[in-house]
Parts: sequence; structure tokens; C-alpha cells
Amino acid sequence: MDFGRVITAMVTPFDEQLQVNWDQVEPLINYLIEEQQSDSLVICGTTGEAPTLTDEEKLKLIELSVRYARGRCKIIAGTGSNDTAHTIHFSQKVEKLGVDALLIVAPYYNRPSQEGLYQHFKAVAESVNVSIMLYNVPGRTGVNLDAETTIRLSHISNIVATKDCANTDQLTRILNDAAPGFLVYSGDDSNALPALSVGCHGIISVASHVIGKEMQSMVKYYLEGNIQQAAELHRKLHPVFIGIFRVPSPAPIKHALALKGIQTGGVRLPLVRVSEQEGQFIQSLFV
Repeated sequence: MDFGRVITAMVTPFDEQLQVNWDQVEPLINYLIEEQQSDSLVICGTTGEAPTLTDEEKLKLIELSVRYARGRCKIIAGTGSNDTAHTIHFSQKVEKLGVDALLIVAPYYNRPSQEGLYQHFKAVAESVNVSIMLYNVPGRTGVNLDAETTIRLSHISNIVATKDCANTDQLTRILNDAAPGFLVYSGDDSNALPALSVGCHGIISVASHVIGKEMQSMVKYYLEGNIQQAAELHRKLHPVFIGIFRVPSPAPIKHALALKGIQTGGVRLPLVRVSEQEGQFIQSLFV
């Protein structure tokens, strides 16, 4: 399965009471597909504030996303947790909603061994028929899904891709030895072009909420062999790649969306909105 080159990890829109703004889900999806040219959307991932969403909210949000996308892009649903049994139970529910794939994060806080990680992902994969994308984000989980473990998992038939926020050394090791057809995506916006240069398929992005078209152009330049143009565009976009993570995400990207007239509300505690000074900095990235 090809999820495209630029995938947006979608924010969850909230209203003034920080309840999910169901009326804003369809306009947001239309904007990301039509204006920002997202090839796929990750729903209920880190950027979607999954840790503060109830299972009921997640199920409704995923169901609506599949409906509103109408086949125009693929829908990847975040269903992972640090409890294997719950991950299996929830993944089986989400599978029935017609998603294209599940994004399963490495179990956080528990800090399992590499064998524990392998057995976790294997158990989840064997419990569903839908495609699975691994998600390695050591800065948030406290554990690295090593290249060797990812390679081992790539030989399970429905584990078809990984979103990996590690450095290009690890990405390269995965690319060298993973099963044929296994797709590697960088999960770090600022690493998008370097990741492409070692053979990654694309980027799962936060910045693409507001510069998705430009990121698609950068990828296109690279794939067409226009390396200098791709590098120039990467350097131009780099301040945005870095700046939207100056304070905990997704508060900055929600503020950036508001500057573009796309209202997605605030963030749920323990996250907080950007300060006035932080907001001015984010605005300066787009001047």
C-alpha cells in the first residue's frame, strides 16, 4: 500500500469548551486534502492529542474522517497505547470503520525490551487484517524501536510501513534490510529532505497543515532530480519545520492554522495555548 509522499498528522479541532468541534472536522479535512495536498491523514495521533481523547471521541472522529475523506486520501488511525490488550481491543473496533491502516506507537512509559516491542507489535498485527504502520518516537515514548527490531517486524505480512523519528543512520539501516516493499517515513519535518536522500518514501508531517503544498513541491523537485531546487526550498521552509516545535505541539500549529483562518481551537491540559510572545514568533515565520 502506498500512502503517498506527504502525510499530515491532523490536529483535532476543539470548540471554546475544548470539546471536539464536530462541525469543523469536514472543513479541516477538505482544507488539508484540497489546499495543502495531503496524500494521507493520520487521525488520533500525537498531533491529534490522542492521549486526552476518550475512546468514544476517537471512534467518532475516525468514522467521520473516513466518511469525509471519501476516498480522496488514505486514512491512517492511531490506535496504539502502552497496553497490548487495549491496543488490540481498540484496533479491532477501528478496523471495522474502514480505515486504510493503523498507526501503532511503541509502548510508552513501560520501556519494554526489544523482544517486548517485537511481541507487542506482532500480537497487534495478528489480531487484525488491516495494514499496520509502526511508529517510533523515542523522544516521547522513552524507548527506541531499534532498526533490527523494525526489520524483523517488516517481515510480518500486514506490517507495511514505519513512521520513524530517529536519525538517518537508523533509517538507512532499516532501508538496507527491511522486507521488499516496506515503506519508511520520516516523522521529523526538518529531516524530510535528508530522509528522502537515503531512500525514505516520504514524511509524516505537522508543518504540512500550513505548508503542505510547498512540501509536495520539495519532494517533487527531489524525485525529478532537481536537487538544487529541492535543497533551496528545504532551506526556505526549515524555519517553519523547527519553529512549530518551539513549544509543545500541537499548540503552535493550531495557532498557525488560526492565522490562516482555520479555527481548530485550543489544546487540552496538560498542554496549554501559546503565549502572546510565542504567538508573535509563530506569526513571524510566515511573514
